[in-house]
Amino acid sequence: QVQLVESGGGLVQVGGSLKLSCLVSGRTFSSYLMAWFRQAPGKEREFVGAIRWSGGTTYYADSVKGRFTISRDNAKNTVYLQMNSLKAEDTAVYYCASPALPYYSGSYSRADNYGYWGQGTRVTVAS
Repeated sequence: QVQLVESGGGLVQVGGSLKLSCLVSGRTFSSYLMAWFRQAPGKEREFVGAIRWSGGTTYYADSVKGRFTISRDNAKNTVYLQMNSLKAEDTAVYYCASPALPYYSGSYSRADNYGYWGQGTRVTVAS
């Protein structure tokens, strides 16, 4: 079965950096768009960024553009989220997600378009 396992979360100071990883198993990783979402306490899950199957195209939420970078290593079945210049408002549980279908080219920012999710990794940015 398809599994997505995030890692790399933790406690970091404002202005610091953190790199999240998401290891995918059970599918041909290189055929799938991958995305990161986050959910802060008391808030809805929100789109952070996405990367297409080849890694050549990325998308970001305005709130993280210029600070966060998504990348992927198809040989390692892993997608990454490099987070720099972290702010207190970046505190959330971060989830990686993947659509059910390969080569998905629909809306990438809607959570309900993703059929597979990881369990999440918590990021706390302390001031």
